Amino acid sequence: MEDKALGLLGMMRRARAVETGTDSACDAVRAGKAKLLILSADTAENALRKAENAAEGRRVILLPVHYGRAELGAALGMGECSMAAVTELGFAESFVKLLAGTNPQRYEDIARELSRRREKNARRKREKAGRADSKRNGMRRTEV
Repeated sequence: MEDKALGLLGMMRRARAVETGTDSACDAVRAGKAKLLILSADTAENALRKAENAAEGRRVILLPVHYGRAELGAALGMGECSMAAVTELGFAESFVKLLAGTNPQRYEDIARELSRRREKNARRKREKAGRADSKRNGMRRTEV
């Protein structure tokens, strides 16, 4: 049986919603683009320390997964990959929900947090669109 979470990683790669490799992933975290930082089970200590330093003080979730570098790399269409940064919140939520289906006690809290962040982001977009519409129509915003 094919692992759906690994299949989703391949889809993220084709949609350009993931940065792969230690340097690219850490750069995405520092730039504020990364929502989820996926770490393979056999990530080297140096790469792990680099990821923790990049994520320190930022709103990115570090997610160690049970896949090895070879499995993660094969899913992403490359040789080996120990780290990947997901830049789209919807993809990140879907990936963690698939993992939570196989191991709920390990991934359920992270899935809930990503779901909360996605809902908050959608609400902010709706509010921003409403404000832009009122500006175009010349109406004033009276709500606080």
